[in-house]
Amino acid sequence: MLNIFFGDMPESIYNTSVYFNNQYEDEWITDKLSVEMIKSIDRSEVLGANAIKSPVLGIIPTTSLSGGVKTLILIANDKKHIFNASTCGDNCAKWILKIAENRDITINLRHIMDFGKKKFKINVLNTNETVTNMEELLHSAYKFV
Repeated sequence: MLNIFFGDMPESIYNTSVYFNNQYEDEWITDKLSVEMIKSIDRSEVLGANAIKSPVLGIIPTTSLSGGVKTLILIANDKKHIFNASTCGDNCAKWILKIAENRDITINLRHIMDFGKKKFKINVLNTNETVTNMEELLHSAYKFV
């Protein structure tokens, strides 16, 4: 299940890009889920653990991936930390929900992310209530962001 804490959360990793650049492991990049997320979010192809083929930038190092993809990869692979998912655009929301299908994850948001029109199950930690759609999420989270 996806757990979200809205607003300031001192224990979360705020600068996910810098953290990723210094902590990622090669196997995270070539993992099937990461390859799919990189293709979907950055429109780029994983050539190897240290080479990404971008349609705009050409061959780039892994550290040049977007902040959103870096955050998604951290959420999927680093089970010890909570990450600031406000570095992600709304196009990352479906991937956050997908990661949460397989295990409980907690993220920090400093804005209200659009999780779309489909039903979902999210626990808002600020209020300890479970919401199942965007209307409920907005109602539960607006006072914290």
